[in-house]
Amino acid sequence: MDAPIKPELAKEPAPDSRQSWLRLGATMLIATIGGVGMWSVVVALPAVQVEFGVPRAAASLPFTLAMLGFAVGGVIMGRLYDFAGVLAPLGVGAAALTVGYLGAASAGSLATFAVAHAVIGFGSSATLGPLMADISNWFVRRRGVAVTLCSAGNYIAGTVWPPVVQGAIALVGWRATHAGLALTCGAAMLAIGVVALRHSASALLINVGAQARKGTPATFGLSAGVLQTLLALASVCCCVAMSMPQVHIVAYCGDLGYGVARGADMLALMMAFGVVGRIGSGFIADRVGGLLTLMLGSALQGVALLLYLLYDGLVSLYVISAVFGLFQGGIIPSYAIIVREYFPAQEAGTRVGVILMASLFGMALGGWMSGYIFDLSGSYRAAFFNGLAWNAVNGTIVLWLLFRGRSRLVYA
Repeated sequence: MDAPIKPELAKEPAPDSRQSWLRLGATMLIATIGGVGMWSVVVALPAVQVEFGVPRAAASLPFTLAMLGFAVGGVIMGRLYDFAGVLAPLGVGAAALTVGYLGAASAGSLATFAVAHAVIGFGSSATLGPLMADISNWFVRRRGVAVTLCSAGNYIAGTVWPPVVQGAIALVGWRATHAGLALTCGAAMLAIGVVALRHSASALLINVGAQARKGTPATFGLSAGVLQTLLALASVCCCVAMSMPQVHIVAYCGDLGYGVARGADMLALMMAFGVVGRIGSGFIADRVGGLLTLMLGSALQGVALLLYLLYDGLVSLYVISAVFGLFQGGIIPSYAIIVREYFPAQEAGTRVGVILMASLFGMALGGWMSGYIFDLSGSYRAAFFNGLAWNAVNGTIVLWLLFRGRSRLVYA
């Protein structure tokens, strides 16, 4: 006989309640504000390069360090969330953003500017993994939609912040712009967090979520560590493939004679459709689960990469870039959904952080590898084939997990 629910727990909000949706809105707002750290450095690059008088490769170092800071921060912030709740990583992240942007604003050299962006990337990491892990505790029936909407905040930031930062740099210069970001973004995300996220999910909410889990690593006949490793490896592979169009579409359009402005438009279109893809994948995951959703995303990403190989007309590239964004948008949040389906809620922050770190490593590796292959071959054609190969490895891992889980269910 089930134990009766304690009266104080019965008063707590139910999963998928109005309070859950309000909390989701707050997390999306925080993710959009804190996501500035992923995008401001790209917009400021030309002005910073001119002021410090360095070549383009050196001027790209702050972006690299921002990604490394985000990758390392993802694990640390996730661990902090598991230990102390969502306000702890938000507080640390807000402080890091403030310190990092102040350091960037006063930087006397490119090296100082780059180190400051490692701190900025670390701060921005608080607005992805910990928020996805936290919001997953507040939903059961619509968990997939909630997690993907939360993760879409990062893409929304990529849509909102570049024109804002560019306009501010044109008006007051890049140093004043970074100082303004230091004084506003960290304070805003912390204030929203304290007001809207101060309450943690109750024991009742977490227990209901645990009962809705699809299984454990033992479902696949694997240990928790092996399943985590396989998911991280799959994340690296899919992101190596994903990085080819995302990192090189601008240069690719320039090589084809269409101009870099066309390529920038395609990248923006790709990100916009990525938001749609993320939200749509959430609805799919709520019906079929995270693993099948990941398999679908991987297969469709492969189709889009193949289309890049087959067509290179201007109109075709616009259409394929939109399709690519739509297909790949739901891949990364699918990993967070899988973690919540097969691992305890108390470990979600750390495990999601590890997978996000692996995905960023894949993006960095893929971006460099595609450029290296281009230098060797003089064409991006071989780089697209390379992306397809890595995507196939991702699909193989996911397909193996699907068949292994189902075969053990049949013979259990």
